Amino acid sequence: MQEKERNWPELGELVVCSVKNVKDFVAFVSLDEYNDQEGLIPISEIARGWIKYIRDHIREGQKVVCKVLNVDSQKGHIDLSLKDVNEHQRREKIRIWKNESKARKWIGFAAKEAGREDAIPAITDALYREYSDLHPAFEEFVQEGRGVLDKLGLEKPIADALFKIASENVKLPTVTIAGDLFLQSTKSDGVNIIRRALRSAEPKSEDEHVEIIYLGAPNYRIKVSAPNYKDAEKALEKASSAAIGVMKRAGGEGRFTRKAKAGKHA
Repeated sequence: MQEKERNWPELGELVVCSVKNVKDFVAFVSLDEYNDQEGLIPISEIARGWIKYIRDHIREGQKVVCKVLNVDSQKGHIDLSLKDVNEHQRREKIRIWKNESKARKWIGFAAKEAGREDAIPAITDALYREYSDLHPAFEEFVQEGRGVLDKLGLEKPIADALFKIASENVKLPTVTIAGDLFLQSTKSDGVNIIRRALRSAEPKSEDEHVEIIYLGAPNYRIKVSAPNYKDAEKALEKASSAAIGVMKRAGGEGRFTRKAKAGKHA
C-alpha cells in the first residue's frame, strides 16, 4: 500500500478533525489526515435531537472524529457527521490516529539516525507496501526481531535505525493472568522444599514476568504477565506445574486453582 496522504477521504470513513469555526448552523473543520482539507458539519449532523445552541455540542479548538457523508472533489466540498460516530468509534479512531502520528515521528527519527532524512517518503512507502498501518509495523519489529525488516528492501543503515527506534519507543501490550498454589510439606525441611518449588516457578523467558504472592501458608498466588493470552496461559501452566512437581517429588502436596483473567494493559 502506498503513502496514505490522499487528497480526499472515502464515503463512510471516520476522520480526525480540528474544529476551526463554529457558526449558528454549521461548524467548519480541517481534516488532520488529509492535509487540513476543509470540511463542514451542518447543525443537523452535530448531535441527535433538537439543538438550541450549537456551541453546547462543539467549539473551536476541539479535536473531533466525524463520519464522511459526501465528497465533491470538483467543488471542494466534504460533508461530515459528528452524531453518527459513537463513543467506542471515537476512542478507537483517536487511538489509531495518535499511534500513526507517533510512528511518523519515529520514521523521521530513524531517517535522521541513518543520516538519510531525504529518504522519509521512501521509508514510509516501503512500510505501507507491507503493512496497512505504520504503528503495527514498529510493533512487529520489536516482537519478531531485526530480521523482519529485511523484507522491506531498505538500505541496511535505515533498517538498523528503524529497529533501534522501535526498540527504544514501542511498549508492547501485555496480559496478566493468575492462579492460586497450595503447597504443603510435613517434612522437617518442608520450608526449604517450598522455597525450591517457588524458585522453580520463575520465568524462563524475558518476555514473561512471574510474580509469587504469599497469601498465608500453605497458599500462594502466582501471577503471570506476557504479550498475549496464549503465551501467558502457557507460562502459568509451566510455572505451576514446575512448583507442584518439586513438591510431589519431595513427598509433599501441591495443587493449582486457576483464577479469572486479570485483564490486558499496555
